[in-house]
Amino acid sequence: MKALVFEKSGLENLKLSDVNQPEIGTHDVLIRVKMTGVNPIDYFVVNFIPVKPIPHIPGAEIYGEVVKVGDHVKDIKIGDRVVVYNRVFDGKCDMCLEGMEMLCRNGGIISVITNGGFSEYFSVPEHNVVKVEDISEEIAASLPVAGLTAYHALNTVQVFNKTVVVFGASGNTGQFAVQLAKMMGGYVIAVTSKNWIKDFGADEVVSYNEVEEKVKKLTDGKMADIVINSVGSSVWDKSLSVLGNNGKLLFFGGITGSNVNLDLGMIYGKHASLVGTTGGNRKELVELARIAKRLRVKTWKVMKLEEGQEALKALFDKNRDGRIFLKIE
Repeated sequence: MKALVFEKSGLENLKLSDVNQPEIGTHDVLIRVKMTGVNPIDYFVVNFIPVKPIPHIPGAEIYGEVVKVGDHVKDIKIGDRVVVYNRVFDGKCDMCLEGMEMLCRNGGIISVITNGGFSEYFSVPEHNVVKVEDISEEIAASLPVAGLTAYHALNTVQVFNKTVVVFGASGNTGQFAVQLAKMMGGYVIAVTSKNWIKDFGADEVVSYNEVEEKVKKLTDGKMADIVINSVGSSVWDKSLSVLGNNGKLLFFGGITGSNVNLDLGMIYGKHASLVGTTGGNRKELVELARIAKRLRVKTWKVMKLEEGQEALKALFDKNRDGRIFLKIE
């Protein structure tokens, strides 16, 4: 089969290659990959993160059709359209038993500690797949990372009747954070230069330069109850500045950097909570698949598998306006 493979870290080393089609065990399924989302984690996997095995196939966000099932697979059938829950987990540790499979003490991220899905075929245990129906390929390929990350973060707080400020609102996870926060009953202020986010449920759209002034005016000086930082260090100070008393700052991802200066006085003076989140659990991905028909995605580019290098570079294109996908045919 065709796959994007690298043997040494560095985007220049990512090549389209012929590799063996993966084998399946008795509890596994084989997926013909139809589309994958392109995310910052894929860029970091290719360039910086230690991975295994080597040679390595990246690709954390996978959607496709089941073409083969193991002898003990019961709930998944050939022809099912599925997305992949992208965590390796044992189901036995204390984290898994608490429904926190993404924090499994003996697991990790698919595409980091295993091969990923930038390939024509992908094999995975049955318990890692979730069936999807009657949604576009782009929505399906956005659920396992972009959608789930935003959904899980919002599930850690009470959104109903709260003011939610979303930084990076037009990005991969940001556009889903806006939609989901609105569905949960929040008053959503999207921080972006892209006005199309208004059509995704944002009550207000403000620019980075005016965010503090606008949030203060829109909230009668109370500022935000919840702030979502899906961008990283570049908006850390502004994220804290628009957070109101007893507010919660949710953060995940660091496409603009992960190191920040922390003003402890500002945090305890506001009685603020800093909540870091990563991914989500299987139950949340199932829930997300059920409401997926109500979700939208802004697509910028759909590229071919052989254009993987260009797709990862395009994540940092200043003109990027929506998600990037690899369509695998």
